[in-house]
Amino acid sequence: MVLTPGPNMVYLASRATSQGRRAGLVSLAGVGLGFLVYLVAAAAGLSALFVAVPEAYHVVKLLGAAYLAWMAWQVLRPGGGSPFELRDLVARSTARLFGTGLLTNLLNPKIALLYTALIPQFVDPALGATWWQFLQLGMAQIVVAVTVNGLIVLTAAALAGYLARHPRVLRAQRITSGTLLGFFAVKMATNRPG
Repeated sequence: MVLTPGPNMVYLASRATSQGRRAGLVSLAGVGLGFLVYLVAAAAGLSALFVAVPEAYHVVKLLGAAYLAWMAWQVLRPGGGSPFELRDLVARSTARLFGTGLLTNLLNPKIALLYTALIPQFVDPALGATWWQFLQLGMAQIVVAVTVNGLIVLTAAALAGYLARHPRVLRAQRITSGTLLGFFAVKMATNRPG
């Protein structure tokens, strides 16, 4: 799931290529805190809230879909660009980088689904305290996600250099990324819970 393109990956890659490795890592710290917020909230009963008040999940889902649609538009619009394209973005402060990373993750419906629908399926009440199992599974996911996203941050600048030297590949990557983001936005907005 971590390797599936999504808001976190696009944001981290764009910051690492435009503002450097440090900016990417600060942004990753915000994304990491977003994982922890979801984990603690889900362990404290977010899953129960989403079951009891389906509108709450629906709101998170629609906000996430709108965010993905906006990101798709930014990539596909005339004059838009790839997150891996070398370009000058407005340099952001450490606090803004961290905050945007956090917000990007909190509005990521894939993460909401992970903590509220997927992880609970692996919790077995017969094995003891369910909240402890949930925290262990969630922490394992966070370690994997932060590691993979950290590797994305560390390699984004090299990839940006390659794509800058190969404009056709960059164009194909931009169209593919934007189309996938748009597809996921539409699918997320129109998907009905089964």
